[in-house]
Amino acid sequence: MLRIEKITVDYTENPVGITRRPRFSWVMASDHRNTIQVSYHLEIASDPLFSRKVLEVTKETDRSVHERFEDFSMESLTRYYWRVEITDNHGERSGFCAPGSFVTGLLGQEEWKGEFVSAETEEDKDNSKGTYLRKQFGKRGKVKEAYVCATALGLYQLYINGQRIGQDEMTPGWTSYQKHLCCQVYDVTKQFREAEAECCIGALVGAGYYKGEMGFLHTRNNYGTRTALLCQLRIYYEDGSMEEICTDESWQGLDSPVLFSEIYDGEIYDARMEREDWCRPVAQNVLWRGVSVIPFDKSALTSQFGGKIGCMERFPAKKIFVTPKGELVVDFGQNMSGWVCGVLSDTKEGDKLELRCFETLDKDGNVYTENLRKAKAGLTYYCKGGSRERFSPHFTYMGFRYAHIISSPCEMKAEDIIAYALYSRMDQTGYFESSNKDLNQLWSNITWGLKSNFFDIPTDCPQRDERLGWTGDAQIFCRTASYIMNTYLFFEKWLRDVAADQTPEGGVPHVVPDIITPNLGKTQDWLLSQGSHSAAAWADVAVLNPWNLYLTFGDRQILEDQYESMRAWICFMESHGEGIVWNYKLQFGDWVALDAEEGSYYGATPNDLVCSAYYAYSTGIFAKIAEILGIGEDAAYFGALAERIRKGFGETYFDPDTKGMRVQTQTAHILALYFDLTPEEYREQTIKGLTELLAKENGHLVTGFVGTPYFTHALSGSGHLKEAYELLLKEDFPSWLYQVKQGATTIWEHWDGIKPDGSMWSPDMNSFNHYAYGAVGEWMVRVAAGLEIQESEPGYHRALLYPRPGGGLTAVTGSYESQYGKVECSWKLTGNRLEVKYRIPENTTADIRLDHVISVEDFDGLEYHVDENNTLTAYAGSGTYHVCIITKGEGH
Repeated sequence: MLRIEKITVDYTENPVGITRRPRFSWVMASDHRNTIQVSYHLEIASDPLFSRKVLEVTKETDRSVHERFEDFSMESLTRYYWRVEITDNHGERSGFCAPGSFVTGLLGQEEWKGEFVSAETEEDKDNSKGTYLRKQFGKRGKVKEAYVCATALGLYQLYINGQRIGQDEMTPGWTSYQKHLCCQVYDVTKQFREAEAECCIGALVGAGYYKGEMGFLHTRNNYGTRTALLCQLRIYYEDGSMEEICTDESWQGLDSPVLFSEIYDGEIYDARMEREDWCRPVAQNVLWRGVSVIPFDKSALTSQFGGKIGCMERFPAKKIFVTPKGELVVDFGQNMSGWVCGVLSDTKEGDKLELRCFETLDKDGNVYTENLRKAKAGLTYYCKGGSRERFSPHFTYMGFRYAHIISSPCEMKAEDIIAYALYSRMDQTGYFESSNKDLNQLWSNITWGLKSNFFDIPTDCPQRDERLGWTGDAQIFCRTASYIMNTYLFFEKWLRDVAADQTPEGGVPHVVPDIITPNLGKTQDWLLSQGSHSAAAWADVAVLNPWNLYLTFGDRQILEDQYESMRAWICFMESHGEGIVWNYKLQFGDWVALDAEEGSYYGATPNDLVCSAYYAYSTGIFAKIAEILGIGEDAAYFGALAERIRKGFGETYFDPDTKGMRVQTQTAHILALYFDLTPEEYREQTIKGLTELLAKENGHLVTGFVGTPYFTHALSGSGHLKEAYELLLKEDFPSWLYQVKQGATTIWEHWDGIKPDGSMWSPDMNSFNHYAYGAVGEWMVRVAAGLEIQESEPGYHRALLYPRPGGGLTAVTGSYESQYGKVECSWKLTGNRLEVKYRIPENTTADIRLDHVISVEDFDGLEYHVDENNTLTAYAGSGTYHVCIITKGEGH
């Protein structure tokens, strides 16, 4: 039986706020193996019964993802319904799937009639209070549909008739405001159908990223001095008329109970100032004040229909205890980003709750906050008085596992306090499990590093006074992240800001949004005063992240969108280079590598080698991208440039006498091997050199941000799978599992963030929730589990299923929810008997590979070939397969 199990528009089920030509995708299911779609029939209509069709397409094709239609014309703020039916190569027809829908946003800048309005004045420039904005109006009749578009200079929560609209938090997030600002669209039909004739729309607005203090340079008013709201409500009436309520000078403003709220320092809230009727259509007994219009170029507005932050998971308190110093502490059991919320009982007016969030205890079991630097990460709540009073933040968030209850008006019980993990909405797509419980905990730590830091932008850490979009961290972790979660919309949004913040000559900032460059004159920061953009491995995010998204999702759109940004970065390197070597102001090199000199953050690998390696790597990938997009002139030019850099790299960094590398660091060898920069005549000695450098450290890494992500790849790709597993599974310092053994629930910034004696690495730069080193998850998936993408058919359209058992593991399962459906590879090793189960989605195929094959017990009907090296290969269509072989190899 053929059926359609899931349909999406632009990676989202039933999105609201589409403004570009949508991409339609569907997941097939069949009882047959080797199922391929041969045609589809797709309909789009303006009604759920499809009596008013606006597009009907029949096409003979196997394409079932990212289908776009040039002749589909949309109207603003309109709901469309769509459905699809397919036929397959077995002669079966699915019948139409259950319809999905999507709602458009405002399609043209000229359709924005509202203005940004503020309840603040210039005297509030250093004030981070919250303000109310409201507009009361009357309905003109029976409502058919209603949609609202909104955004803010600052952060906002939207209300209609006293009811909170949507479940998004911290909207509109953080962008390079004047160049790119996201707006959100909500379907509010239900609110107006149920409403009385008199209505009220309003918002609570806070300082947020726009005017609050941000970055370790501690600058505020980075984008403006007054918060403001832009809102446009469109109501369609049953009689065919339409009405729009827009923010303008007729709105009213008032100070809110949010006395102070900022990203780093937390929130002060006075419940005594609450007015339950502030957004209800009733007579007001307070003196509302007028608002002012804030000029803003609306061409910067883009609609955000996915990836918005939400309260995604809840963690009831595991325990409340008293530290040796007498501090009352709540343990939630998991390091995360989010809020501490709860209930206070039998309070009196003016009672105060005060708490502070933090990540870890010190070696004596007491509260440790030094690594927060200047971030207060606190919540102060003044009670209005009552039997049960709820507290929750609004426009801040913290990175924490623990909460220190500094003062409370009542006894705090575990059942009365809860933590909510906030992160950008992304479906979890990838899973990994093994026979090693510590490795499984490492996978959980990697996943929680992602969840904690994919907070509208890819932050470096969620706890201290930083939380910036460091490009290097995002670059090295992108492939891992895009396996674990569907990151397409998340990165698509952030990469717009990467392009927006590039310098006129194509330089890429160290952090995006770039709040460092405009503030360099205000600080003498020892590091960033040397340069605020264009560091190798960091700036290469402009090329490597779009490429990894293309590989993972098979969607050319991201390459098309980012092409000019990518090209500008390659040209920047070329313009600042002499031969193969380029250099520009501040370079981070192999940041915080353990082979650094005492007291230095810079690893021992020379910056010029790192720059040259990434220059070659990114240029070569960009040439591939130009070829994929059919831009032949660029493909030829940059392909030739990449080849010249590779040749020059060999001439510069290899010694023809020793046949080895001139630079004797682990990272130098890793980059040369993984980036394919090693001339063939030097390859054997380079591999030997890497293993010798590893053995010199007793099998431990001493790499930093640049070398670590590729270390296991360089080993397994060079015939040293055994050493790769041993490196992954080390339990003493420095290693991934050392952190696990220390009780970590996320990835640390430093290998020894907490030393074996319980002391701390450093108070000034010691995050316990820093995802970068979690990039090893990519190797766990691609090599240990064997789920590999093939460039020629990306997005797992033709996967390579190539598990490589080793490390004493007896079982591994890896699965990924691709755009076509679940692809899975799991293996179980009993002695030398290897059982492997495969799941290949409908409308896809896979190449199967197994090494060290002695004999085949059962290959489940598939044809296979075993070569002289005892490597088995097979080709498989969709379906599930259970195979069994006898094997013996280096990895076992």
